[in-house]
Amino acid sequence: MENLKEIKPIADFNWDEFEQGEAASTASHKEQEAAYDKTMTNVKDQEVVVGTVTEINKRDVLVDIGFKSSGRINAAEFRYNPDLKVGDKVEVFIESQEDKRGQLVLSHRQARVARSWDRINEALEKDEVVRGYVKCRTKGGMIVDIFGIEAFLPGSQIDVRPIRDYDAYVDKTMEFKIVKINQDFKNVVVSHKVLIEAELEAQKAEIIGKLEKGQVLEGVVKNITSYGAFIDLGGIDGLVHITDLSWGRVSHPSEVVALDQTLNVVILEFDEAKKRIALGLKQLQPHPWDSLDANLKVGDKVKGKVVVLADYGAFIEVAPGVEGLVHISEMSWTQHIRSAQDILKVGDEVEAVILSLDREERKMSLGLKQLKEDPWENIDKRFPIGSRHTAKVRNFTNFGVFVEIEEGIDGLVHISDLSWTKKIKHPNEFTEVGAPLDIVVLEIDKENRRLSLGHKQIEENPWDALETDFRVGTIHEGTISEFIDKGAIVSLPEGIEAFATPKHLVKADGTQAAKGETLPFKVIEFNKDTRRIIVSHSRTFEDEARAEARASERAERADRQARQQDAAAAVAAANAATEKATLGDLDALAALKEKLS
Repeated sequence: MENLKEIKPIADFNWDEFEQGEAASTASHKEQEAAYDKTMTNVKDQEVVVGTVTEINKRDVLVDIGFKSSGRINAAEFRYNPDLKVGDKVEVFIESQEDKRGQLVLSHRQARVARSWDRINEALEKDEVVRGYVKCRTKGGMIVDIFGIEAFLPGSQIDVRPIRDYDAYVDKTMEFKIVKINQDFKNVVVSHKVLIEAELEAQKAEIIGKLEKGQVLEGVVKNITSYGAFIDLGGIDGLVHITDLSWGRVSHPSEVVALDQTLNVVILEFDEAKKRIALGLKQLQPHPWDSLDANLKVGDKVKGKVVVLADYGAFIEVAPGVEGLVHISEMSWTQHIRSAQDILKVGDEVEAVILSLDREERKMSLGLKQLKEDPWENIDKRFPIGSRHTAKVRNFTNFGVFVEIEEGIDGLVHISDLSWTKKIKHPNEFTEVGAPLDIVVLEIDKENRRLSLGHKQIEENPWDALETDFRVGTIHEGTISEFIDKGAIVSLPEGIEAFATPKHLVKADGTQAAKGETLPFKVIEFNKDTRRIIVSHSRTFEDEARAEARASERAERADRQARQQDAAAAVAAANAATEKATLGDLDALAALKEKLS
């Protein structure tokens, strides 16, 4: 081993040629490499070139770009083009001429991205149809691969029909039109719906041209709203309004039709210019009134279900599609019903009496109270005029009190019939709701169902006796209880109230009497019919002074009359004596005259 010389390997030795029995020099080897390089395409990294598909498998697509080796591209980059086949020309982006394994690294996606914005802008300008791959769902729509760029497909732009299953479109290749581009944010919006609409417009024009009123067509329920159902007639939509779905009451169209349901409809109206079609479903069915029992008549009893309630009454469905109205006035003989909701609710099963029936107008009125005896028929026997009862105060009005004399039977006690003596401004001064009140029946109006009642009539009218006690000129102690607009209320003995004007409230010292003062009052007016007493405090001292003045005047007048009578008598006596007088007598007469003077 020590005698062996060290052998150095030849640096450019070609083992392949050696194995084949050929040996080439270094110079010839370099010439061969140069000749081979001339047959290869001169490529650069980060460049887009066109290649040819040479092989397709589940994982990869091999593309020959004329380089010393083919590039291998992930098949996922070609999902947008399911029709790709061997021999197709495709654009590729050279990421690297050699990786760690010496493999040419290509990307079809990056090549598409490099060219995509030019293509997308061009497609928008020329209104071209492009193909794209639906990658996944997103909020409000789908993500679509267009030329390697992710574009947004709104849910409203997928189809002309509302989409309920977005997942059905994932992993599908579809045609689109680019409808919007945001150059600043590199956002692209596409639509598949516009392609469908373009086709439908042509179909609509053809379909509308053949439409006629009364024509029956087959359609599919496309959409349901609260006001009706839209029917696809094969390229054009029509609306069946909720009122045209059924002869009966319909709360929501979904009670009658379902999505994707196939059914026959009749054309009611259509507007060729606006392309609107009004359809009907119930018109294909016979009207329920036509099949209503011919033997039904006024006075018959029927059963039905409450379908609609309103303040003024309730609609009762007595047969499918046949309804009658029970007005609130026909619900109870006695109860005061403000709204039908007070005693009924939707869905109630009720029995009623037919009050009117018009088959031509298709109208029916019903009554509930007619199932019971009318309590007002014998009201005069149960509550005759003059009879006394105890009622319950139900409510007040400004003019009186409504009381319930028995369940459901009310009467009015007018405010003037509450008390014989008290002046009542409002009934709540006299009683309260729910309190018992003794009453007397004064009047019965059976036709208008009214009872006139009185409370004061429980007692005898005290004004007959008061006429003597409080006759004009009598004086009584009274207390000023209240001041009103034109004077004051004066409380007199025995609970009697009188009225005094301001001028009759002036006291002897000239001041005005105040509320709560107790003073003597003179009755200056008494009216039994109107139950009115007017009193005056001022008259109590004014009349006394006037009486004294009149008495003094009478005394003076009497004295003056007496003196006049005496003088007249004396003159008469003197005249009589003159006829037979002597001279002496004349002297005596002169003396008497002087004396009288």
